[in-house]
Amino acid sequence: MATHRFSHHLLSLFLAILCVFSTTIQAASASSSGRATTILKPTELVDGVCNKTSNYSFCVESLYADPRTPRADSYGLAFVVFGMSYLNATGTRDLIAELSKKAKRGGQHDQPLLTRLQRCGKDYEKAVSALEMAYNDLNSETFFELAEMAGVASTSAEDCQAGFEKSHHSPPLSLSARNHELRGLCEICVVVSKLFTGGT
Repeated sequence: MATHRFSHHLLSLFLAILCVFSTTIQAASASSSGRATTILKPTELVDGVCNKTSNYSFCVESLYADPRTPRADSYGLAFVVFGMSYLNATGTRDLIAELSKKAKRGGQHDQPLLTRLQRCGKDYEKAVSALEMAYNDLNSETFFELAEMAGVASTSAEDCQAGFEKSHHSPPLSLSARNHELRGLCEICVVVSKLFTGGT
């Protein structure tokens, strides 16, 4: 129990630091036109990782949203991308809760949307739990389940999106965008994870 509380404290501390970095980046974005940073040349590590993903540009832009990336080794890069994925998942879980409240106020008319959102909420609980486990494994330098946990989180986002398509209801655009982003981030997580395990 004490170990769990200590791990949770470390996760909270890391996320607080990440939020500070995110705030700094957002402020820089607000003070310039377009993106805050023009990425002239990714590091060899970032280039190698992103070349193994399905969307090179998304990968590079996502990783360089964190100021630690230019100097990060593989371990540091893992902290960056798993932290981003965790923040996405928890933020999306909160978004789903807000969308569900609005759907409840809509009454019977919004019942199909509410039902789908509630299922998405369960999907994202799985995603958050998996990414917490991945972060704790990373923190203890236990790397062999990182890719699997990233896969669970990615599947959760995919299930949320697919559920709307099966029910013939379009998901809110904000939720659809977050589902897509988490899947992209988790793909990066899987590639970075294989730097430690030697997978391809």
